[in-house]
This record gives sequence, C-alpha cells and structure tokens, in this order.
Amino acid sequence: MSTLDSEIQQTLAAITHAWRSGHVTDMIPYLHPQIVMKLPKFSASIAGRDKLIEGFQEFCANARVTQYDETDLQIDIVDRCGIASYRFDMVYERHNYREHSKGRDLWIFQKDVNSWVAVWRTMIELTEVRTYRQGHKGAA
Repeated sequence: MSTLDSEIQQTLAAITHAWRSGHVTDMIPYLHPQIVMKLPKFSASIAGRDKLIEGFQEFCANARVTQYDETDLQIDIVDRCGIASYRFDMVYERHNYREHSKGRDLWIFQKDVNSWVAVWRTMIELTEVRTYRQGHKGAA
C-alpha cells in the first residue's frame, strides 16, 4: 500500500471511528464544507457538511449498531483525487425494528495541503432487510 493509499485509509478510519463512537463532529476535519452525498439509488442528495453531520447525528441518537464489518477496501488515486470503496455489513436497531444493511460505501477525496477531505459519497449495491418487533406498526 502506498503512502497516499495509507493516508486515505487512515482518513476513512477516522470518519468511521467518529460516527461509531458517537462523536460525529470529530468527522468535520475530514469532510469538505460542500460535500455531497447521493442517497442510495441516487434518489436524493444531501449537500453540505452540516447536513451530512446532522444525518449521522440523527442515526447515532436513534439507532444502536449491533454488528459492523468492513471488507474489500479498494483505493485508487489520480493526481489530487482519491476514490475509496469498501463493502460493509451492518445490523442496527431502532425503537421498533432491526435492520440488516449491506453494500458498498464509495467515497471520493480531494488532497488538500496536508490532508485528504471527502467531497462526495454514496452507497451502492445496497440491500436492506428490516424486521419489525412484535406489537409495532409494520410488524407482520
């Protein structure tokens, strides 16, 4: 792994650690102020670091991750642009349901003077299976 690949891997690890530990604002140095996230199937966009942070904060406040794995990290670098993707497999619980979500997380980074910052993100190949708890609306 090259030094640049390692830098991007460390940046991704810092982003993941921030939301997994519930310290979402620790992601701020790694996100461009104008980052764009395309929601799965390109159904909508979240534009701007503050909006992206809000989404992570909502998730962390209302969900409990019971399983999380990342595999198959791939990093490509072209000039000052880094593209990183990895497979994820996550199970989380909310008040009335449990969801198993897996797919590929795709991030695009830009090299700043001393660091890499994320400028774009999406999730592809996403599958989600939701199981409702008995007695809750939506339960079978």
